[in-house]
Amino acid sequence: MGCCSSAEGKRDWKPLEEHSCTDIPWLIIFTLFCIGMAFICGFAIATGGSSRLVSGYDSYGNTCGRNNTDKKIDGVPFSGADMTEKKYVFFLEPCNLDLINRKIKSNALCVFKCPATELTSYKEVKDFALSNGSHLCSYDITPTRYESSSDRLTKCPKLPVPASKATPIFHRCIPTDIGCYAEFAQAFMTFVSDNTVLRRVVAGVLTSKEIIMGLCVLALVLSLIMMVIIRYISKLLVYILTVLVIVGSVGGSGILWWLYADHRFALSSNGTTVFGKEVAADNGKALLVYAIGATIFTVVLLLVMFFMRKRVALTISLFHVAGKVFIHLPLLVLQPFWTFLSLMFFWVYWIAVLLFLGTTGSPIVNDSTGVVEYEMQGPLQYMVWYHLVGLIWISEFILAFQQMTIAGAVVTYYFTRNKSQMPATPVINSMFRTIRYHLGTLAKGSFIITLVKIPRLILTYIHNQLKGKENACARCMLKACVCCLWCLEKCLAYLNQNAYTATAINSTNFCTSAREALLILVENALRVAAINTVGDFVLFMGKVLIVSCTAFAGILALNYQRDYTVWVLPLLIACLFAFLVAHCFLSVFENVVDVLFLCFAVDSKYNDGSPGREYYMDKTLMEFVENSKKMGQYNPQERDGREMKPMG
Repeated sequence: MGCCSSAEGKRDWKPLEEHSCTDIPWLIIFTLFCIGMAFICGFAIATGGSSRLVSGYDSYGNTCGRNNTDKKIDGVPFSGADMTEKKYVFFLEPCNLDLINRKIKSNALCVFKCPATELTSYKEVKDFALSNGSHLCSYDITPTRYESSSDRLTKCPKLPVPASKATPIFHRCIPTDIGCYAEFAQAFMTFVSDNTVLRRVVAGVLTSKEIIMGLCVLALVLSLIMMVIIRYISKLLVYILTVLVIVGSVGGSGILWWLYADHRFALSSNGTTVFGKEVAADNGKALLVYAIGATIFTVVLLLVMFFMRKRVALTISLFHVAGKVFIHLPLLVLQPFWTFLSLMFFWVYWIAVLLFLGTTGSPIVNDSTGVVEYEMQGPLQYMVWYHLVGLIWISEFILAFQQMTIAGAVVTYYFTRNKSQMPATPVINSMFRTIRYHLGTLAKGSFIITLVKIPRLILTYIHNQLKGKENACARCMLKACVCCLWCLEKCLAYLNQNAYTATAINSTNFCTSAREALLILVENALRVAAINTVGDFVLFMGKVLIVSCTAFAGILALNYQRDYTVWVLPLLIACLFAFLVAHCFLSVFENVVDVLFLCFAVDSKYNDGSPGREYYMDKTLMEFVENSKKMGQYNPQERDGREMKPMG
């Protein structure tokens, strides 16, 4: 990918001075892994898995619409037949579903034409077969024997034969009336005593689809606006957070002490029974413990807030600068779209190959049903696990590519003194720079996340499968392991994000970048805590504001349509979409803030504003530094002799 050599070693922080290829061995490993994924797809297509999935096959292993004379299956009658003219799959019992194995439990036949009208008698079935050559009974029963054969109850379709859709879906005859599938939704239907309620809800969704689409567009617009104006309201949200925390902690502690005093008074009252006094004594002891614990928590929390009050100002300054970043780099708002489209494209491909694999393998006769099924045996069955690892690794790689693209663009913005000299398209330049130099770093970082995520998913699956069977100790241990792996995954994801930022600055490999970023984060631990607590709250309040505005607009819009008697589902759909959109866009904003913080930490460590060591930071951050110096709160890290060379 534009790489031929890589110079690794101990490097100083020298932003944007030079670029070199990073983690080339991991790029090679990832490329080989992707070739393996392509091989699995090619194998499924070459062995007929794709054709059997798309064209369908009957219960004897014949692919419909194909000549199967060279694929005769030993011991299976009617296999190896020429089905060139019979292109459609007809199920004798299309409503007999096997939900566990996700398939139709019915004999299947290749037919020339699907029945367009309902067939209510075997005479009509016979007339249909004789008119167009579509045998709807087993191949060993001729149409003339449909009415007299003793096997018609097992080898012919159940009456009445439902009419099929005019256009078969994937060459399958699908009944036009799928009401027979309703029995499988019976569990879902039990929450209403009258089906008319459900019908009104569904009708409300269908008739209000324009309003739902309008609310979704509104949520998108509000998210874009929020990313720009959040820098102006961040201070207000911080004040709200402070007031809520103080009132909640102090008020909660006060209520607990009041309840304790009330129980003490009840205990000393003469009108209380002996049993009542015992209960009051037990409750009094519990309330005393709770009150003491809440008081200690409140005191510690207030002390932490007092000592971190100055560092909260940094969070507000970073939010202010992040708003400017989106004004100078408007293409950043499109990153969720490109990432979403890339993930959707990959997931569609992954599901298609998985379905191909489901019909790939050697033909096996099911002893209980006599139906031919295709199963992979031997080492080939592990291709599904390889394919599953590919789903996680490549998905994480795509997400990492977005993080690296954002990091590269923001680093370019931060370390360019004259903003008018920035590239015309910093985001696109960052994408190409990532593709040319840093794909190996992304492969390594995403693989580390994959190594943690796979065991967590396996333990979660085991826990769900053993639910109600394992003892309490085993259940607790499984949950503890899943929780620990989840926490480890989140910590590694945060470290990876900062490692990508360090790579964008210094063009160093993943391990070097992660080590240098971790050192910077440890040196600024309190600042990191302030940003991750206050910043997350501000972004959460932004999400709540977007969802609330969308819900309010939805209520007003639906209120003018009095026919919509059930608003729950349309409003819920709009609010859910609003939250997802807000989360995607504000996550990009959070990513920008994290990148800005690391750049600020590096800038303040290696520069002091003196000639030759001028700051790169924005005026807002400069004001924060000056104010901190005046109040004695700013203590730059001790230099170790390394200098960050300013750009020319």
